[in-house]
Amino acid sequence: MTAVLSPPVVEAPAPDRRYHRQRRLAWIGKHSIAIALGIMFVTPVVYLVLLSLMTSDQALTSDYWPNSWHPENYVRVFEVTPLPHYLLNTVIYAVSSTVLVLLSSVPAAYALAKLKFRGRNGLFLLVICVMMLPPQVVTVPLYLMWARYGLTGSLAPLIIPAVFGDAFCIFLLRQFLLTIPSEYLDAARVDGCGEWRTLLRVVLPMARPGIAAAGLFQFFYCWNDYYGPLLYTSENENSWTLSLGLASFHSVHHVDWNLVTAATVLAMAPLIIIFFFAQRAFVQGITLTGFKG
Repeated sequence: MTAVLSPPVVEAPAPDRRYHRQRRLAWIGKHSIAIALGIMFVTPVVYLVLLSLMTSDQALTSDYWPNSWHPENYVRVFEVTPLPHYLLNTVIYAVSSTVLVLLSSVPAAYALAKLKFRGRNGLFLLVICVMMLPPQVVTVPLYLMWARYGLTGSLAPLIIPAVFGDAFCIFLLRQFLLTIPSEYLDAARVDGCGEWRTLLRVVLPMARPGIAAAGLFQFFYCWNDYYGPLLYTSENENSWTLSLGLASFHSVHHVDWNLVTAATVLAMAPLIIIFFFAQRAFVQGITLTGFKG
């Protein structure tokens, strides 16, 4: 008597496993455009890091993956160029300008947003006009002024103008302060607070996301600024910033692309770290800006 073989029983996937798989596919489909854009923006950075770990002969060839890894390229960068000195100058320029711009722009934005006085709209229109004015228009008179005082060749012409604020930061902060209800300010005035105390005790704690966004914008601009350091500090290498130092490094060591990219990665790393830790405040400040006009 022959035995009848029953077909193998295929177990269906567990319901919870099937549910998680469907959720994963739904999430990928929902964020497919963001994933594609993320890959598009991250790919050049990854290739830059890989290029910095190649040999000089392999760099800029058709190979996208290092045949041998050379992390010592990052050590050689410090041997062939005064990168720490450039970094110090950049930090001094970026931090000083950011602090001075915020100290001067916050009161100006508060006055334009929350104080009623004659000519307020005209001043705001002037801020917008200054924001649209190309910096090259005033390059010659400003350079002659700083040269007359003997400040060219230093970081002073880049830092001192920050005392008078920045048009874009004033505009950004003014738009953010408009989102703060005026009832909080009226309550503080009823309790006997003056305008400065109201600004310090009430407005500043509520405006932290907007201030963080404006500060990051200013810091990133100063860190990546090439035109200003080239104009005022090109005659004195001791005052060069990272952007100007990288440009000269590129012209001197144009054959060693692995060293050039290694120096570029080192210059990018602080910005990436800062944005990683401050991205929540930055995004919140940009999101809430512009709800009122």
